[in-house]
Amino acid sequence: MIAIGIILLIIGFVTGISILWTIGIILVVIGAILWIMGSMGHAVAGRRHYW
Repeated sequence: MIAIGIILLIIGFVTGISILWTIGIILVVIGAILWIMGSMGHAVAGRRHYW
């Protein structure tokens, strides 16, 4: 999810499409939150780890 967010950020920045930039930021933030929760040992969506 983080990788897709970064790709969308880059594409949105290069092409100037602001919706891709916004979606990319949202995906990066959600991916980072899930990654942090998973690394702390909290079950995320029924999984003990998330990557």
